[in-house]
Amino acid sequence: MRLGVHPATAKPCQGIKGEAALVQINNRLEALREAVDALRNGGKTLAFVPTMGALHEGHLTLVREAKKLADHVTVSIFVNPRQFGPNEDLDAYPRRLAADAALLEAEGVDLLWAPTVDVMYPQGYATNISVSGLDAVLCGAARPGHFDGVATVVCKLFNQVRPDFALFGEKDWQQLAIIRRMARDLDLSQPHVDRIIGVPTVREADGLAMSSRNQYLSAEEREQAAGLNRAMRKAIASIVGGSSVASALAALNDDVLASGFKSIDYADLRDAATLEELTAYDGRDARLLVAARIGSARLIDNMALA
Repeated sequence: MRLGVHPATAKPCQGIKGEAALVQINNRLEALREAVDALRNGGKTLAFVPTMGALHEGHLTLVREAKKLADHVTVSIFVNPRQFGPNEDLDAYPRRLAADAALLEAEGVDLLWAPTVDVMYPQGYATNISVSGLDAVLCGAARPGHFDGVATVVCKLFNQVRPDFALFGEKDWQQLAIIRRMARDLDLSQPHVDRIIGVPTVREADGLAMSSRNQYLSAEEREQAAGLNRAMRKAIASIVGGSSVASALAALNDDVLASGFKSIDYADLRDAATLEELTAYDGRDARLLVAARIGSARLIDNMALA
């Protein structure tokens, strides 16, 4: 039987039909640690999926992969203000904790950690983590300070939950690279770097990468957004087929704008591990990474060259 607690109080309760309910802890770090210790009792392993909520099939795929790796699964939901810039969509970012909790319970998640901002960043909080170099390109160049916020909150979450495994979607490839670098540099033993797992991007039927921000799109914009996937696949085929990187990226830019996107923040070929920009493809592990704007949404995607 799975452990269940009332939100915030960490007292056992029974769920539907006698089954134990999802553990949901909103504002007590001590209760979180007690629940984690209970899950770990007897040497059990724990996998962790950090999220900002507004869960979709991509998040649930991470949960399912987590269940394959460990005895128990913890998910966090926290809309992190430190990774939003002053003109970004913090206030508009979708928040639906009750619906998300129901989805997680249906997937068999054991523990939901949904801290408030005051719990995560108490009065007087003054510490920031910066991963120099990796944070200065791609999304980091367009969103100064964004990855400082990501690295800081993920480090805190790792220390709070102490998982054996942590799972992230590969759609945010730069984020994954930064988190792995941060864990290595700070000697974070839980999870070890090789237990920070990237899970392939989950896509809609037309190829668009699943994202909480897709809901910002109108019906017309949603149809146009599928052009990003088509343009990226075309560019990859061109590069692998021997075309120059410059000509393939120029064509990609034209194709993305022609499909209905209003601007492109970047479209780069990069080394998959170091994020070094590649002006020629030499067969190494490389990624095509793109960020483009359509309507009120900024969409990102990346694909491996194969």
